[in-house]
Amino acid sequence: MREGTKIITLDNGYHIWTHTAGQGDIKLLCLHGGPGGNHEYWENFGEELSDLGVQVTMYDQLGSWYSDQPDYSDPEIAKKYLTYEYYLEELEELRQKLGLDNFYLIGQSWGGALAMMYALKYGQHLKGLIISSMVDNIDEYLERINYLRETTLTPEAVAYMKECEAKNDLDNARYQGYVDVLNREFVDRRQPEAIRHLVPTMATPVYNAFQGNNEFVVTGKLKEWDIRDRMKDIHVPTLLTFGEHETMPLESARRMAQDIPHARLETTPGGGHHHMMDNPPVYFAHLKKFLNNVETNNFND
Repeated sequence: MREGTKIITLDNGYHIWTHTAGQGDIKLLCLHGGPGGNHEYWENFGEELSDLGVQVTMYDQLGSWYSDQPDYSDPEIAKKYLTYEYYLEELEELRQKLGLDNFYLIGQSWGGALAMMYALKYGQHLKGLIISSMVDNIDEYLERINYLRETTLTPEAVAYMKECEAKNDLDNARYQGYVDVLNREFVDRRQPEAIRHLVPTMATPVYNAFQGNNEFVVTGKLKEWDIRDRMKDIHVPTLLTFGEHETMPLESARRMAQDIPHARLETTPGGGHHHMMDNPPVYFAHLKKFLNNVETNNFND
């Protein structure tokens, strides 16, 4: 596959931005989080994995940053495209149009959920799966984020947040200030300058539809997320990678490592939800070890 940026026209007429970096026989396709985030924390993966001969392809999902952004205020468009099934089938169509097969799939956060669903439906195309900072159900996530804010913030602050959530008054400055505190501690701990922008880049209609207002409340479609009983049906070699100081519960990750037949869990010290940026040396060491083990048929040794 040629390096560089390529705009792919989907069968539905929308355009998806893709970018490929690096050369090699090992193919890695990256799924960003959000939903409604973008590709940017994958941008250095081609360089970081070059010594293994990995070619890295990333893309912005429909509605996100460089890709087409439908008018989600139209109820019919929102109903058609703001669904799990749409993003799953978009991924499979892109795989076909990119000419990928026997490839590795990595998904961060929401992208991890999408990666799990893909492995369950289209696992025959995968050589390996990397689930980064995502669990298989939302209930355990909610327990974790409630614990985090109750042990990080003052009782007064927590009470205020709950009051705002009950009134759906989530955009006021004091509430968002508390969200910022939690984000700095558990989501973007390092906050590198390289991916900061002068304007917001989140596709808020997509994020609001699935997640809600912020990472510490779930009011959208993800509140129903639960595929715990299907983890046993993921049969490709799987790496679970989590930060040690993040929003996702490590207890759930440990259980998933047992439930998935061929899985390994690695944790990143000092890392939050975006631990590939918080502690890159450890994160990439784990990823390289996984890729090398699968490529040399030593994953289960």
